[in-house]
Amino acid sequence: MDALLDPMQNPVTYAVPFFVLAILVELAALRWLDHDDSVTGYALRDARTSISMGVVSLVFLTLFKVVTFLAFSAVYVYLAPFHLPTDTWWYWVLVVLGVDLGYYGHHRFSHRVRIAWAGHQAHHSSEFMNFGTALRQKWNPWFEFFFWLPLPLLGFAPWTLYAAFGVNLVFQFFVHTELVDKLPRPIEYVLNTPSHHRVHHGRDPEYLDRNYGGILIVWDRLFGTFAAEERRPSYGLTTPVDTYNLLTLQYGHYGDIARDVRAARRWRDRLGYVLGPPGWQPSPDPAPTRT
Repeated sequence: MDALLDPMQNPVTYAVPFFVLAILVELAALRWLDHDDSVTGYALRDARTSISMGVVSLVFLTLFKVVTFLAFSAVYVYLAPFHLPTDTWWYWVLVVLGVDLGYYGHHRFSHRVRIAWAGHQAHHSSEFMNFGTALRQKWNPWFEFFFWLPLPLLGFAPWTLYAAFGVNLVFQFFVHTELVDKLPRPIEYVLNTPSHHRVHHGRDPEYLDRNYGGILIVWDRLFGTFAAEERRPSYGLTTPVDTYNLLTLQYGHYGDIARDVRAARRWRDRLGYVLGPPGWQPSPDPAPTRT
């Protein structure tokens, strides 16, 4: 457990200097290099909000590690029929792939089930697409547990899941930018790229609920959720929140759900507001017929 909580065991710790350097390079490129004038660049309040969210999210991520590690360890020790060797190269390939597939499933779930979207929407609340936006992390990671749970049952050591997820997070930081155009076709076909992730952050109808992949975009191609970037997206939520208040950004949508549930007259409508997709509305009662 001590090793799990040690920041020096987390790949993200070693990536932080590169995050800072990447933000500085992006700022310099936006200021001094020729670029498309339509790129969103940076706004001080928006970037400050994103960074603040990222710092606080580390606390919640640590809590998530503590709680889930105990459950994963119990599954790994008492239920897994075998334990895979962690000292082989192929183990690490498999665990990175397994975590990435779990990330795809959780990410798609977070966009299609409103109670999960209530936590995830904070990451999409910025109308800017830059490396600062990558730090705008949610404070409610709890649903991820269910999508990782099969991995310890398949013999993956729990501590390796967090290492692989750290690699996943580091990779995803670098796809949050408008300054990188489309990459060579083989890379675009296999990996999540800035072009693919710009689509994911778009609020345009043709871009909604697309490109959920973390490291690999092949999951989206396999499961029918891929969309190519045909034009520059408009970023942010379909209903902008127009605030920089951290608590409102992180928890405001839970309040919206509570109000809808209280106003609903039927239990199926209450369940729909919680478990239906974002924007779900109950069907009207059928009109009475005369006989």
